[in-house]
Amino acid sequence: MSPNTCWLCKIFRAEENGISSKVSLEEVLQWSQSFEKLVTSKYGPVIYKTYLKTEHSDENIEFWLACEVYKKITSQRKRISMARKLFTSYIQPQAPNEINIDSPVRNAIIRNIQEPTQSCFDEAQRIIYMHMERDSYPRFLESQFYQKLKHSLQTTDN
Repeated sequence: MSPNTCWLCKIFRAEENGISSKVSLEEVLQWSQSFEKLVTSKYGPVIYKTYLKTEHSDENIEFWLACEVYKKITSQRKRISMARKLFTSYIQPQAPNEINIDSPVRNAIIRNIQEPTQSCFDEAQRIIYMHMERDSYPRFLESQFYQKLKHSLQTTDN
């Protein structure tokens, strides 16, 4: 298998993914307990994003994670700047990483984007979380991607 297609190589390239050490078997096993455990764990979001790229839906986790950062911004100037970036990247029609949200939610964001609040993306983030939890997360757990990762760590531990 070439380095370009090796899923394990992509996950563990410390320079590319910011992962300084290997993910533990314990952490990987916890991901199957709940979607929340996956997205709030240390390496889960990075590995889940790598999986979502295979489904061409990595914009979902990117948007969700960006919203987590956005909600912590206290400066109004920085909030406005990031809100515009989120809007142009994920929300506006034909955005480069357009997420799947319904038009009432999209229209509410369009109305509020000039003076964005900390919560202006909450509904869109909730919808994306639900999409991932209901659709791609179960497929992730059943995927060869997750199964191979789990198996390779179980083999390493033994």
